[in-house]
Amino acid sequence: MKKNKLTLKDVAQQLGVSTATISNAFNRPDQLSASRRQEILTACERIGYHGPNKAAQILRKGHSNIVALVLADSIEYIVSDPVASTLIKGVSSVLQAHGKHLLLYAGDAQSIRDVVDFVDGFICYGAPRNVQLAEEINQQDKPVVTVDFNLPGRPAINIDNQQAAYDIARKALNKDDKVAILGLRLIDAPTTCRIYDSPLFEEDRSISHRRLDGYLRAIEEAGLTISNDWIWHIPESGGKYSRQAAQEVLNSAPRPTTILCMSDIIALEVLQCALSMGIKVPQELKITGFDGIDEAARTRPYLTTVCQSSVDKGKAAAQLLLAGDTNSQQLPYVLKKGETC
Repeated sequence: MKKNKLTLKDVAQQLGVSTATISNAFNRPDQLSASRRQEILTACERIGYHGPNKAAQILRKGHSNIVALVLADSIEYIVSDPVASTLIKGVSSVLQAHGKHLLLYAGDAQSIRDVVDFVDGFICYGAPRNVQLAEEINQQDKPVVTVDFNLPGRPAINIDNQQAAYDIARKALNKDDKVAILGLRLIDAPTTCRIYDSPLFEEDRSISHRRLDGYLRAIEEAGLTISNDWIWHIPESGGKYSRQAAQEVLNSAPRPTTILCMSDIIALEVLQCALSMGIKVPQELKITGFDGIDEAARTRPYLTTVCQSSVDKGKAAAQLLLAGDTNSQQLPYVLKKGETC
């Protein structure tokens, strides 16, 4: 039969001491001599008491020293993605320096309620696919900082994605180019596909929408046109989805002469597929990426890309949250002229 959980009062009565003495032994060791504290802890262990209820302590104090990093994807995907993993590194470095702990959260609107009382705030990385989750978080009376998307009334960390996409496209495009765009999460579809007439995600929720706007502006200024059947939606940056898009676009007729990719991982898949087909880069095909991941600097030919520091974005988000600052920040980016265009 399961034993009833011991309360602080129960333990004090069994040991013949005050509740304050028990509490001090666990939470304020400076209030007891070392020998007295050890005596109390040993006695507590003997009767099966392991300290005050942490959840109750958090509720009483009003803080836990825990910050939740809310992820737009599964934890498995996020920790394997080079952009996301470096952002996590930036967040954790700041939290650790301030004696705070990091909780990775990849749940839904219902389960977020189970952790609200136990965290001091939320850093939301990427717009949650579940719209209700974003709304639920924004309704909480806790600090919230977003990265790579916006919530009404909350501070955000971004780069100017539209301008960065415009800048790199203008560097790549010539007046006679046939252009294709390999986008990342442009529409609500679980598979790789051309966007055709599908509605795009809202701009506030989608950095990909902002990048697409930048590409389209550059294409128009170059005197070119592009139809929606030359714009691909890729649900996840890596793996089979990017490979499928690369194969489709390179086997299209006529084949594009310039491919604008919304991530370096997508661009690297296109590059490897093109080289395996004997397509000369950049003589026959120009490719641009976005992010500036380490792998892009190690490939041959070097990838032309937009470099942004995900570590700095993570640090800025954590610093903003801890400071209680409500001002959004726009971080810099750098165009890296590689050998793929």
